[in-house]
Amino acid sequence: MTTTEPVPSAADDLLASGVAWDLEPLVDGRGSDGVAALIREAEALVEELEEQRGMIAELDASQLARVMEQLGEMNDRLGRAGSYVSLRFSVDTSDPEAGAAMQRFQEQATALSTRVIFLELEWAEVDEARASRLLREPVLAFCRHYLESARRYRSHLLTEAEEKVLAEKSVTGSSAWSRLFDELTSAIVVDLPDGPVSLEQGLSRLGSPSGEERRATAAAVTAALEPGLRTRAFVFNTLMADKTTDDRLRNYDSWVASRNLSNQASDASVQALVDAVVDRYDIPQRWYRLKSQLLGVDRLADFDRNASIADVEEEFPWSQATEIVLDAYGSFSPELADVVRLFLDENWIDAPVRPGKRPGAFCAYTVPGAHPFLLLNWTSRRRDVLTLAHELGHGLHAYLAREQGIFHQTTPLTLAETASVFGETVTFGRLLEATTDPAARLSLIAESLEGQIATVFRQVAMNRFENAVHTHRRNIGELSIEDFGDAWEATQRAMLGDAVEITPGYRSWWSYIPHFIGSPGYVYAYAYGQLLALAVYAAYEQRGSAFVPAYLDLLRAGGSRAPEELGRIVGVDLADPGFWDGGLSIIDRQLAEAEQAARDAGRL
Repeated sequence: MTTTEPVPSAADDLLASGVAWDLEPLVDGRGSDGVAALIREAEALVEELEEQRGMIAELDASQLARVMEQLGEMNDRLGRAGSYVSLRFSVDTSDPEAGAAMQRFQEQATALSTRVIFLELEWAEVDEARASRLLREPVLAFCRHYLESARRYRSHLLTEAEEKVLAEKSVTGSSAWSRLFDELTSAIVVDLPDGPVSLEQGLSRLGSPSGEERRATAAAVTAALEPGLRTRAFVFNTLMADKTTDDRLRNYDSWVASRNLSNQASDASVQALVDAVVDRYDIPQRWYRLKSQLLGVDRLADFDRNASIADVEEEFPWSQATEIVLDAYGSFSPELADVVRLFLDENWIDAPVRPGKRPGAFCAYTVPGAHPFLLLNWTSRRRDVLTLAHELGHGLHAYLAREQGIFHQTTPLTLAETASVFGETVTFGRLLEATTDPAARLSLIAESLEGQIATVFRQVAMNRFENAVHTHRRNIGELSIEDFGDAWEATQRAMLGDAVEITPGYRSWWSYIPHFIGSPGYVYAYAYGQLLALAVYAAYEQRGSAFVPAYLDLLRAGGSRAPEELGRIVGVDLADPGFWDGGLSIIDRQLAEAEQAARDAGRL
């Protein structure tokens, strides 16, 4: 006798209702008892590591390798437990038990981590000549780049006692405020004429072809943001002040310097990226003027930016979307398609929208000894299909880089978007190949172009917003809601020009964006990664199947080398000052394709 999986109903398939992840393998199927067991194992490893206090500078390569192996084992145990509790919390931030479990873990993990802070501090104090000799030893290959990178922080480290105080206090400081923000935004309900929906669902309605629906939805989103606006502003102010203190104590000379250092990017190179993108703000402005013609309006409003130019917005059931994405990855590499099947078949994805679920989408790497998980908020739009392809790119990167081990699996943020954007671009290419109707082609090209604008230009505009508010907080003091609104409007207006009307309600829409809270300075990495991925995809278009092995080597390399070295694997020179202009030119060409597609479809 055989059994088969139940076939989902059409409604369930449209909403991806049954697509939920199984987190139990992270804790050997033991739930909270498994979390506790992992913490006990981590504590035992900490006790062994503490025996090395005061001796790091005297260790030979083999002895240092043993210390790093133990540290890696500790990070594995904490990584498994932490992934389990945080992913449980992300699907229902309103669950007090899940919230308490995450807080308890953070407190326990922080207490353990502070006990081994001496390792980083003593390694930073090792004589440069001795450190160089040690790092040349083959026995340290599994953690070489990690150890090299750690020494970049030498001038920003404090004493052990000070580091312990900052680490311990962060549990009730920055991480607690970030958790509060997540809970506040996850609880926002948007009241629409057909019933209340989550903020994520409300924002997705702004893609409607109906101008009246977009206007009503935007008003409802603004109304939903209003009740907690002052509280979210206070959270933001508090975290900016906290960061100011940290940066002053650690001798960082700008609000974004610590982020740049962790990204292994110089302040000058990041500013060059920002300047290059700002200099091409004409691209989004040109697109929005074209879009106003396509929508038949004199001028777009801010809530029209994501409007579909199709007469009817197509819906994608989960089964159809997964077939599209699987076919796209398979067209590039059967090996990658096999890994995609694992995500789809082994319950590594949580897809449906639920009350209390964290907005947005992400990939959690977990640890190399486990596997990644994806969180989505599926609303059946074409954009969701490309988001699935995007997050699977992250997942593939994480999965293939597991062989690098816990110290080298992850890349700096500036390279973290390479595989995701590449996968999304491949999927877009397959969709476009299968689309022959001129109107449908125009709609698809427009959607892709808007993704490029959102990822490059909007993210840099948000970087400029962060720069404005962090500078204000440091030089003037706490920002009012009006101050935040002024900074948001000014930086958005710089990007949109006179092509888009900024309505009064839009001034509060900065207040739901989690990156400003949990990852200050993060957003420019999206632009960096997008332009890098476009350059990588251009190389694929030029070289075809011959490019695939190098690309897979890039993914497998994880974060085992510096960004410039990783770029060279696929023939990209990140040190070239003209690099950003090349990626921006690709977007410019896509805009020209959209203009031609509009003419072909008889819309101009």
